[in-house]
Amino acid sequence: MRFDKPIGTFLLAAPTLWGIALANEGFPSLRLLAIFSAGIVVMRAAGCIANDLADRNLDGHVERTRLRPLVTGALTVKEALALLLLLLATALGLVALTNPLTIKLSFAGAGLAMIYPLMKRITHLPQIVLGTAFSWSIPMAFAASINALPSALWWLFVANLLWTVIYDTQYAMVDREDDLSVGIKSTAILFGNLDVRIIGLLQSLCLIAFWRCGVAFALGPIYYAAVAIVGILFARHLWLIRDRDVEQCFAAFNQSKWIGLIILTGLCGHFWIGVSSG
Repeated sequence: MRFDKPIGTFLLAAPTLWGIALANEGFPSLRLLAIFSAGIVVMRAAGCIANDLADRNLDGHVERTRLRPLVTGALTVKEALALLLLLLATALGLVALTNPLTIKLSFAGAGLAMIYPLMKRITHLPQIVLGTAFSWSIPMAFAASINALPSALWWLFVANLLWTVIYDTQYAMVDREDDLSVGIKSTAILFGNLDVRIIGLLQSLCLIAFWRCGVAFALGPIYYAAVAIVGILFARHLWLIRDRDVEQCFAAFNQSKWIGLIILTGLCGHFWIGVSSG
């Protein structure tokens, strides 16, 4: 997935909000929400620039990216690098408002975000790097909230990583022909004719990880109902991509934003309704 897709903000925000909701039992402070919300915007912008810098020699050969500022010359490489450094410094300033553990984790998170665009040239598994980068906000949310990393959080981390690989493979199915022509690697290319079956397997593993997260944090029926709805959406997406039609693959990718909202609703609903009924 390209960081500059508008849906990217929703997909980047989802694991962050999940982590904050779970770590704070549904009631995070406004200060924490503000810090992480600003961080989402800043790091998404930084990711866009890093992606465009990495792809500047390729975007001119693809119709939908040929008018990007670095391709047309509206923005120079030096200017883009300067803006990238400014954004990273801003992100560091935001995380400095938390605690030392979160600061340490932030360096790894920023590194993952910056190397992802390069992975598309090195490996057919850049989606795993992207999934790790997006999921890194979950341990950061716990670190900022409780200054600790409980082992149970890694179930949510794995669930988001798998979900990212799923939706980004669907997106890569849309771009498969263009990617092959310019030399970009992806899981869609790696999976080949097994892509739909492997996505189905990944969906199953993702649902198991969501379930294990619920068990680890002793979550209730509302959360599991949300996971069940995600399972229904997964089945719908698998049906949409069955013939590998480009428009249907993109539709499945585009609908992924609702999965983030559904899981967040399940988490918040568990804590909010549980508190009010108690």
